[in-house]
Amino acid sequence: MLRLAPAGARAIVDMSYARHFLDFQGSDIPRAMQKLVVTQLSPNFREAVTLRRDCPVPLPGDGDLLVRNRFVGVNASDINYSAGRYDPSVKTPFDVGFEGVGEVVALGLSASARYTVGQAVAYMAPGSFAEYTVVPAGAAAPVASLRPQYVTLPVSATTAYISLNELGGLSEGTKVLVTAAAGGTGQFAVQLAKKAKCHVIGTCSSDEKSAFLKSIGCDRPINYTTEPVSTVLKQEYPAGVDVIYESVGGAMFDLAVDALAIKGRLIVIGFVSGYQTPTGLSPVKAGTLPAKLLKKSASVRGFFLNHSLSKYQAAMDHLLKMYAGGDLVCKVDLGDRSAEGRFIGLESVFRAVDYMYMGKNTGKIVVELSRSVSSKL
Repeated sequence: MLRLAPAGARAIVDMSYARHFLDFQGSDIPRAMQKLVVTQLSPNFREAVTLRRDCPVPLPGDGDLLVRNRFVGVNASDINYSAGRYDPSVKTPFDVGFEGVGEVVALGLSASARYTVGQAVAYMAPGSFAEYTVVPAGAAAPVASLRPQYVTLPVSATTAYISLNELGGLSEGTKVLVTAAAGGTGQFAVQLAKKAKCHVIGTCSSDEKSAFLKSIGCDRPINYTTEPVSTVLKQEYPAGVDVIYESVGGAMFDLAVDALAIKGRLIVIGFVSGYQTPTGLSPVKAGTLPAKLLKKSASVRGFFLNHSLSKYQAAMDHLLKMYAGGDLVCKVDLGDRSAEGRFIGLESVFRAVDYMYMGKNTGKIVVELSRSVSSKL
């Protein structure tokens, strides 16, 4: 059974009639939609991805939601996905995009136990760069409204929350360094570390980003275009840093290793400086790493969100409560300051990815899709 939203009414129809129902002229769900599709494996997003304009709207299964997307999030790892790096066996074409916020317009019978047509949700599921996405009910979370700030939570905020809880060992007075601190996930690492009463250092690339970091509680922003990070750390933190939340890779990773305190913990959540290269990697001084870690009884741990899905829903619930209570800033960058203006429509995802790799964004990059005329959210 499938629950759908025809114009002005709700209905339950048998799955065998579902496609006919979606095609019905009175329904506000169209027959076709636009979506982005990876048609060639490449870390060059523009080469890898094609905007297709006449794709069938997918059908949700029994435990699924069909979400009409209003906002979708852009991640540095989108180009890893388009290059096929997460699954070497993947074959083109395949959908792209990791997260979104939108309105439930149809759902399976089992999913209707928790959700209703017309409800706003945030979700993490593949294929969000589309006008409509099928989302497993368990991968979604109800939200109060269709606001872009909710896009920051499913991937960026949960990555920071779960990784720091699992690997950070944060306590009052812990010195925490966050690289790319004014970005999509860095902003949350800064805030969550401050909530744990840590001393937080954050790297960024402009005075504007530095000011943003100060506004969310960062104790020592470092604009690396005007201050060498290594010099600041050696002079102001000669005993080293206890925890490093690292997403840049390459030379920044090497610097982070050298900056660790005794029993310091380096959490690798990415290495964005290498993603655009053919290998996806930036060179690091791996040959000296064992000796450096041994000398300090230090550790390097990787964190990939998909390996902690058992803790995902609790993390989302907690973060949503923090945001609702005014205890969490969810900074979004909608592209208003980009050369061509705000990111609106799926075609602007290409610009948004370029904008990210130029290091222009403050906060999470979010693309707005056109609002449905019939939506009341």
